[in-house]
Amino acid sequence: MVRIMEHYDLVVIGGVAAGTKAAAKTRREKRDWKIIVITQDHDVSYAGCGLPYYLGGVITTRDQLVVKTPESHKEFSNLDIMVRHEVTDIDRSAHTVSIKDMISGQEFQLGYGKLFLATGAEAIVPPISGADLDRVHTLRSVRDADSIMAAILDRTQTGTPVCGHATIIGAGFIGIEMAENMKDIGWDVTIVEMLPQILPPFDMDMALHVEKHMVSKGVKILTGHQVKSIGNGPQLTIETTGENFPTDLVIMSIGVRPNNVLAKKIGLELGIRGAIKVDQQGRTSDPDIFSAGDCATTVGTVSGSETWIPMGSTANKQARISALTLTGDESSFPGALGTIAVKAFEMSAAKTGLNEREANNLCLNSITVMVPANDRAHYYPGSKKICIKLIAEKTTGRLLGAQIIGLGVVDKPIDAIVVALVMKATVHDLANMDFAYAPPFSTAINPINLACHVMINKLSGRLDGLGPTDTKEMIESPDWDGLLLDIRMEPEFILGTIPGAVNIPLAELESRLAEIEQYKDKDIIVICNHGKDAYEGYLRLKHWGFTRTKLLEGGAKYWPYKLE
Repeated sequence: MVRIMEHYDLVVIGGVAAGTKAAAKTRREKRDWKIIVITQDHDVSYAGCGLPYYLGGVITTRDQLVVKTPESHKEFSNLDIMVRHEVTDIDRSAHTVSIKDMISGQEFQLGYGKLFLATGAEAIVPPISGADLDRVHTLRSVRDADSIMAAILDRTQTGTPVCGHATIIGAGFIGIEMAENMKDIGWDVTIVEMLPQILPPFDMDMALHVEKHMVSKGVKILTGHQVKSIGNGPQLTIETTGENFPTDLVIMSIGVRPNNVLAKKIGLELGIRGAIKVDQQGRTSDPDIFSAGDCATTVGTVSGSETWIPMGSTANKQARISALTLTGDESSFPGALGTIAVKAFEMSAAKTGLNEREANNLCLNSITVMVPANDRAHYYPGSKKICIKLIAEKTTGRLLGAQIIGLGVVDKPIDAIVVALVMKATVHDLANMDFAYAPPFSTAINPINLACHVMINKLSGRLDGLGPTDTKEMIESPDWDGLLLDIRMEPEFILGTIPGAVNIPLAELESRLAEIEQYKDKDIIVICNHGKDAYEGYLRLKHWGFTRTKLLEGGAKYWPYKLE
């Protein structure tokens, strides 16, 4: 018979972000409670988001990733920790959990008053031949990183990495970070992505810029390719729907799914994507069982609907609210925006709220604008370009989301937009907001102010602008009979323009109107480097009676497709 060893006021199943946060916060609220954390992993508390940077040598030691050991949790917070233990079952009526020691095989039970599920997410491994080979890895834990590190170092007797070829399957955030870090230690890297773009949470017109930058750094990227099999041999062989090639190491970064095995077994209600359904207090369908993090649902701040956002930042905040509620301080988690930032060599990308696809799917009658800007005064050393894409509601101007990419600072403006989204602000609210200014930090007209000014022009009808994707679709249509008008000086035009564009510099535009008179009642799309000069040309053409004139948002410098 399996005996009940002890009774705990709180049993936490799973560690890392949500589990250890819930346990630590509960301890701060209830000094006399008995609390235990049970995890199958070798480590209970580690910085999973830092794993790619450990493999790339940016984080120099493994110990830097381990936030706290079982011993330090016990010493600092009086938490009992069981690593390498599996919870095999939960008896909800008896309030017991059945546990198996994964090393000794011993089985026993613990009683609980409250239960917290932090089972996290598990890496998706596609059902393809060769996915189980030794040189094929996933990256979710420190132990996974250990295996990849061993594979890197195993190529030499000295312990120094020797260049090989790594294949990253999947171009999400971890895939992009792993590609950068493997390239930085000298490996050749190929990314294979089934979707037509990298970074799926971003819109394609923004993600393509990150892709172009990574390609310029020597990373080969195969979008629209699905891996069919991985062949074994002295080298692995990657067979895709487009091409085959040899490789030395494979890292699966396709994505994750909620680890809901226990929740399903005991009959808890599941929500979107199979995640454990929780209310905004963190309660599951059992009032004594709480959950948060990568295994649980949350609410989208903008949409107001149920969503699933597997991120450490969300997990920590959700877990804190759950701990407050289960200790008697009824609290509520307001939801998440899915705010993320990713580094790809010198380029950074950040996103918050809805992307354009999501806004359209929700039928929110949205409008977008793309606006290049400097991240600080253009004359100040170190000033770099960024490009802001805003998504707003047409009727009200309420912000719905934003994406920012560039070589400059992107996290500061995206965080300001986060506040605006939470406060349900409109572009009118932000247009003249008094952001911090000095040449080392910003431009006199802050990039967010600038982007909102352009959006207001578009909402009011002062500007008819088209993003790159809509422009490409228009000019490639069989019905296209308009004019792409590049108003830059000839040397800039020669360096690269959009296929089919005609060059008439802005200064010569009035004197050469006869050359474009035939387009007076047709679509004209005006192009410059970043949009500012094109807006001047747009206004002049409108004044001269070219009523269907439009402007290419972002200009030629942020055209994500091929130039000629």
